[in-house]
Amino acid sequence: MAQYFQIHPTHPQPRLIKRAAEIVRAGGVIAYPTDSSYALGCHIGDKAAMERIRRIRRLGEDHNFTLVCRDLSEVALYARVSNADYRLLKAHTPGPYTFILPATREVPRRLQHPRRKTIGLRIPEHPIVRALLAELGAPLMSTTLILPGEDLPLSDPAAIRDRLEHDVDLVLDGGFCGLEPTTVAELEDGVVRVTRRGKGAITPFSP
Repeated sequence: MAQYFQIHPTHPQPRLIKRAAEIVRAGGVIAYPTDSSYALGCHIGDKAAMERIRRIRRLGEDHNFTLVCRDLSEVALYARVSNADYRLLKAHTPGPYTFILPATREVPRRLQHPRRKTIGLRIPEHPIVRALLAELGAPLMSTTLILPGEDLPLSDPAAIRDRLEHDVDLVLDGGFCGLEPTTVAELEDGVVRVTRRGKGAITPFSP
């Protein structure tokens, strides 16, 4: 049975954030709000938790998870970032973007694109996930909370609890946070290729 924490969307309660981080560190899978939509997340090094997320969403081995990071210094630990790419990242984070970059050796191979050796990274703006990342001191391995056979992510925390109470360990209820996924952009030495249009505006990347 999943635990259910109602957390203030702009001033998350530290005791609940601390407990959520403990659940993640102990191998838990959580449903949590972001600045684009709700997501499923677990600890970066937890293969068993990642496989649970695959089962919940019925994902194949080729699905690319995203590392949700606190800041640019953490991004630089997991991705090779050129000076030009850094300027783009600095201008558009935090926010509803996922950036695809070459992975460093710090990224477990199972998280990398199997052929291109890239990784998706994002720095969210939502206060709840930012507080959780600060408490964890590590990224969340994450994917949008879209259930099999559906086109849109779940957005009602009560519905998430009802449908996933036996599949996840914790639902963080931060209220409604939208239905749009992130905008996904591949970066290569300052050159941007938008591969998915989502909540983040693409105007800054237009030639």
